[in-house]
Parts: sequence; structure tokens; C-alpha cells
Amino acid sequence: MTHGLLWRKSSFSNPNGNCVEFTPVCDGSGDVLIRHSKRPDDATIRYTAAEWRAFVAGVKAGEFEV
Repeated sequence: MTHGLLWRKSSFSNPNGNCVEFTPVCDGSGDVLIRHSKRPDDATIRYTAAEWRAFVAGVKAGEFEV
């Protein structure tokens, strides 16, 4: 169930909606759900709190710069 969650996306997102959104899971686990913003009713991917922290740290460190 993903309705009623507070989904967020980057302010750098493309105005045509081609981006991902995320929301914390409301079960105290610290896990995060990810979905495609143009298909909000499609499947979501759940990442553990540790996986999400590692990803965010990589982004902040510039590991994904092209």
C-alpha cells in the first residue's frame, strides 16, 4: 500500500515528470520506497535503511557524476 505516504522528488527533476520519487516506510524500520513518478500506481522498490544511506552517501560524494 503506497497511498497516503508523503512522496518526495528532487527539485532538479525534469519538468516532464521523468524522475523517481521516494518515501520513508512508516513501520519504524527506516526503509525507503522508490517509484517512478509517471507511474505512481505501479510497483515500488523497497530499500533497507542501510542501502539508502549508502546510496545517498555515494550521491553526496559525487560517485555517480557522468
